[in-house]
Amino acid sequence: MLQKYISCKIRQQGLLLCQALTLGLVLSPSLSVVAAELPPLPEPVSNQVVLSTSVGGKTYVSSFMGLGGGKSAKDVHNRAWQWTLGDPVWQAVSPVPSRARLTGRLAASGVAMQNHFFLFGGYTVAANGEETTSAESYRYSPVTRTYNKLPDMPVAVDDAVALSYQNRYIYLASGWSQDGNVNLMQRFDNFTQKWSQATPFPGTPTFGLAGAITGSVLVLCDGVAINYQPQPRQYQSQAQCWRGDIDAKDPAKISWQQLPHPTGTARYRMAAAEVTINGSTYLAFVGGSETAYNFNGIGYNGLPAEPSSAVWLFNPASNSWLLAQTAVGVMDLRTLLTLDGELYSLGGMLSGQQVTNQWTRHQIKLLP
Repeated sequence: MLQKYISCKIRQQGLLLCQALTLGLVLSPSLSVVAAELPPLPEPVSNQVVLSTSVGGKTYVSSFMGLGGGKSAKDVHNRAWQWTLGDPVWQAVSPVPSRARLTGRLAASGVAMQNHFFLFGGYTVAANGEETTSAESYRYSPVTRTYNKLPDMPVAVDDAVALSYQNRYIYLASGWSQDGNVNLMQRFDNFTQKWSQATPFPGTPTFGLAGAITGSVLVLCDGVAINYQPQPRQYQSQAQCWRGDIDAKDPAKISWQQLPHPTGTARYRMAAAEVTINGSTYLAFVGGSETAYNFNGIGYNGLPAEPSSAVWLFNPASNSWLLAQTAVGVMDLRTLLTLDGELYSLGGMLSGQQVTNQWTRHQIKLLP
């Protein structure tokens, strides 16, 4: 189907040059599946890590940790489920391990790489509301359904972005570390099983930011910053987007440049992924909320947060943004999946802060 959109090319001085064009939408890569074959999760869950990979002709999707439908501290869990493409239902698998007394975690980060799922950090929530950031890291095999402990990250983070590069490295970008946000780009080398630090993120450190990578280009957007003055500290949405180009000879070096923001209004806990539109590669930023909120969906300003149906598409080849939308708004996301040429999220919060167990198909419609 052909859709019209506005092409906005970023000039060196940061201005946008917009031009109406018409293109067809094709998302890739894809897995062979249709919407009717997507079974819901066994229970509603939000803020979980959802990952997919194909091994030996089988496609696996797993959901790790998150927040149950009650949206209270006691609903934070470390349960995990796995679905094999073609099966009618999900299967419960072993919970995500934890050394902490409280085992449930929110806002963990994760990526699929080398036929495994990698899980990092997150935070626990005590009955009195106390939140503790975890440094624990694990690798999960969907084939054997087992976890292997990885070295703890040097600096514990939650609500960070995890990005894989060259099928070897994983970057953890910014995020919250117990008492405040960090500007770190922590890098895990899966070959050596060692952590190191890459060029720090030069923007305002945030938690609940979103990011995606294609080739050696990564983009990070938005999240929540901390304003320590006046007291008590204030949580403030941060409208910002940064492009990072990873050095081909030294993956620890990242060249950063700030991008014009696509709208000027920040979104919190959206998710991002690489997509292909008419042969061109884009990084799609989907969902989230314009209201920064606590884990229960109520804003730090005391107002209920509502999900956004907005989609931003960044073309790294032309340094350009496109504005789009999807039919159903969803927030509290960590990851996106591409199935049969369609972009999906699983779980999350719908309107009214309703935690869902359903798949949401994000049919991207470019704005006129």
